[in-house]
Amino acid sequence: MTSWQLRDFAPDDLEAVVRLDAPANPPGDEGGADDRVFRLSDVVAALQAAHPAVVAAAGEQIVGAAVGRVDGERAWVLRISQHPSWRNMGLGSALLGALEHRLLAAGARTLAALLPDEDPGAVALRNSGFRPRPGMTYFQKSEAVTAQDVVLLSSLGAEVPSTGLWGTLAGMAAEKRLIERRLVLPLANPVLAAQHGVEPPQAVVLFGPPGTGKSTFAKAVAGRLGWPFVELFPSRLGLADTMAAGLREWFDEVARLDHVLLFIDEVEELAGRRSAAEPAATAVVNELLKSIVRFRDRESRLLICATNDVAALDPAFLRHGRFDYVLPVGPPDHEARRALWSSYLARAGAQADTGALSDASEGFTPADIAQAARTVAQAVFERTLDTGERSHPSTDDYLQTIRRTRPTVTTEMALAFADHTVRFGRV
Repeated sequence: MTSWQLRDFAPDDLEAVVRLDAPANPPGDEGGADDRVFRLSDVVAALQAAHPAVVAAAGEQIVGAAVGRVDGERAWVLRISQHPSWRNMGLGSALLGALEHRLLAAGARTLAALLPDEDPGAVALRNSGFRPRPGMTYFQKSEAVTAQDVVLLSSLGAEVPSTGLWGTLAGMAAEKRLIERRLVLPLANPVLAAQHGVEPPQAVVLFGPPGTGKSTFAKAVAGRLGWPFVELFPSRLGLADTMAAGLREWFDEVARLDHVLLFIDEVEELAGRRSAAEPAATAVVNELLKSIVRFRDRESRLLICATNDVAALDPAFLRHGRFDYVLPVGPPDHEARRALWSSYLARAGAQADTGALSDASEGFTPADIAQAARTVAQAVFERTLDTGERSHPSTDDYLQTIRRTRPTVTTEMALAFADHTVRFGRV
């Protein structure tokens, strides 16, 4: 089956959207159109008034639609409709995600939907971060980004990661649990945290060997919180008179946002040990230290810095009061590697001995395992094309590829990481 294409609703789509709404919701049926809070007439009126709406097209056929209505800072999701044969394929979540961006650009701050119980659209709402209100099937999601923020976010190269990114982090269970409990839960439940005397974190460091997923964890946290993700690239700082001035200007721009997860990868490039022989580098470190203090002045912000070599950072950078936590993100252990392999085998429809693959891939990072799995998938795909018969990867296919893949984490790196966890870790 061909995939769909998302686009803005056009007036010529009206008849197709109406037909799409009818089969799943026959008038008079329990749970049907007559039981919806927003009737089909409301949907048509919103479309005719040019409120935000998107459709999904497979070839010439409209197979899905999402329609919204903006009322000041609140927007309603009036309808998420899908052709029955396209359900349970992620289309509802894709439609809702596209509609969210358009509602936000139209000035909405809070998105809401009111649906009958068991409505198919509820799945897409839950998958996109909406939560039901007790006592009624009322879904509400408060956007962390205002319409005025959109231009600023664009200039900063920001994105709002998918809420589902967290679920794609297979393996790494210990790291996920630690990051979720220390970072996500206090920030997502600030009132309850305050009742227990817990101050939500505002700045943390993630350290560990390259390829262990530090950047992905940072994006996934932003997705869980529904906050924009802004990454600082040191190369952009050179556009100012000095890197220190560029850093100050950049932090000032970010400070205009009400909610933000700011990410700095390879932070040792900016915060390496200061030396009298390098006054320009020292000025950058000094400015970064001052910028972190200013960044912490307001709530609903999180700075995540990542480094492959925590020992290379200036000692003052890691002092208490600047960073709430210094969290290790190490190479996956046996069970984590096994979980990673299981996720890739499921995608490829393969049957293989995950225990043997985990044993053989000791020292592999999640990135290494992803690369090995991708290599096998490509080879089996080509084998199918060459033979004309559907081929499936075997345990031996994976083991041969693992033997040809050099692990990122050497024994020396693993020992250094263990030492750094003891010396620098603050969990």
